[in-house]
Amino acid sequence: MGTRSISLDSPDSLYERNLIDDSDKVNRNEERILKLHESNGVVEQTSSPLKREVINRLSYSFSMKSHENDEIDLEGGKLVKDKDKPTRSKGVIRIQNQALFSGIAYCISSCSMILVNKYVLSSYDFNAGISLMLYQNFISVIIVSMLRFLGVISTEPLTWRLIKVWLPVNFIFVGMLITSMFSLKYINVAMVTVLKNVTNVITALGEMYLFQKYHDSRVWAALFLMIISAISGGITDLSFHAVGYAWQILNCFLTASYSLTLRRVMDTAKQVTKSGNLNEFSMVLLNNTLSLPLGLILIFVFNEVDYLSRTPLLRLPTFWLVVTLSGFLGLAISFTSMWFLHQTGATTYSLVGSLNKIPLSVAGILLFHVPTSLQNSASIFFGLLAGVIFARAKMRERS
Repeated sequence: MGTRSISLDSPDSLYERNLIDDSDKVNRNEERILKLHESNGVVEQTSSPLKREVINRLSYSFSMKSHENDEIDLEGGKLVKDKDKPTRSKGVIRIQNQALFSGIAYCISSCSMILVNKYVLSSYDFNAGISLMLYQNFISVIIVSMLRFLGVISTEPLTWRLIKVWLPVNFIFVGMLITSMFSLKYINVAMVTVLKNVTNVITALGEMYLFQKYHDSRVWAALFLMIISAISGGITDLSFHAVGYAWQILNCFLTASYSLTLRRVMDTAKQVTKSGNLNEFSMVLLNNTLSLPLGLILIFVFNEVDYLSRTPLLRLPTFWLVVTLSGFLGLAISFTSMWFLHQTGATTYSLVGSLNKIPLSVAGILLFHVPTSLQNSASIFFGLLAGVIFARAKMRERS
């Protein structure tokens, strides 16, 4: 649970927008290089006919040889060598489709994280959401620190200058996680998924007023559909809980605020690091480490210490197994999202993130025996469809 995304269409995990933005920058750089080559081609056309003929023959020969055994990855703009293709060895197909594996891993980890949290908070009736968040973040800090110590990953050192810059972001980050826990306890998974679409509307408005980023009519049409589905879903929700809806609305504002604040702070944060960059693992370690002392304070403020001292759940090994699994899943979302985005691209990542909400909602209804009606089911499906339309509109806008 230590990581969340910034992507408008998937506010559950909040770091991938930076990765998507970086991917878009790479694509734009590739386009500039392509245009430069095209301009050079125009210059070559002004050369002598003999020189032009020689260059054309050499270029044709080289391109035929270089692409003879290659396939072109249209989305990534990269060449895929024969060694990257699936190969047959002794009748067994060696599947090397990293994009497929990474996509499955991302979908499983993101869905499992929400379902496990719902199971802990509702099925176990665990009434200490802040403590759950604290334990999950502690697991993330331990794992990332171990991987850094073993040299598997690299992170920026947590200097005092970086901490001071990052503190405002971390306060919102902690509030976002806590309100998400509180809302998930009272609201079913499908409605949480639909209501989270409101975050997209708030973020789009914030982008317009803070960054003068304007969206086209298709994006606003999709956002309007999201609002309608959220309202109709709430009206037809047979398990409506006012407290849960209040926490979820607050979560939408905090999630949007986190996304917008992170964009403002990111450039300053990079300037105070030694390398001049702040990768995903550094953000995971920074956010989760800073959340620990703040989480401890909030545990006393919300008087969860008294509950923890009385609940028999802490004496159940199965309970500890489930909450520990939730901590690993929280970190797995970060790793698998980076892996999937690296193997595919921003377009595929955004669309899969939206489509992934459909099986998540269905699983939430079936696993937790949520009472529903035809009208509520239609509202949920309408909201999920609006999320897909929104993702496609963002793709076209980005392109």
